[in-house]
Amino acid sequence: MGRVGEKRAVEFLKKKGFKILKTNYKTVLGEIDIIAQDNEVIVFIEVKTRTSDVFGAPAEAVDKKKQEKYYKTATYYLQKEKKLDSECRFDVIEIENGQINHIFNAFGV
Repeated sequence: MGRVGEKRAVEFLKKKGFKILKTNYKTVLGEIDIIAQDNEVIVFIEVKTRTSDVFGAPAEAVDKKKQEKYYKTATYYLQKEKKLDSECRFDVIEIENGQINHIFNAFGV
């Protein structure tokens, strides 16, 4: 279900004019679902897909520990790509019952 949600999220972002830089970016520090560019901003995106809200809203699964891991992995990416001076942000895309909710600046570490 997660990979299907990520593919939908990529399609959604492309329609919104985002340039997709990487998907399923993996390092020893962690994984980032989607790395995209929104104009001049590099966006690190966590995709959460759910069929119901029994366990809460999808974005609620991105807890402080997950945010810190995302930050470390994003920093690694920026260093590796020599983009440390780039403006960046962390978004969450929730997909629940087929509906997409894009949360800008969902967290900052």
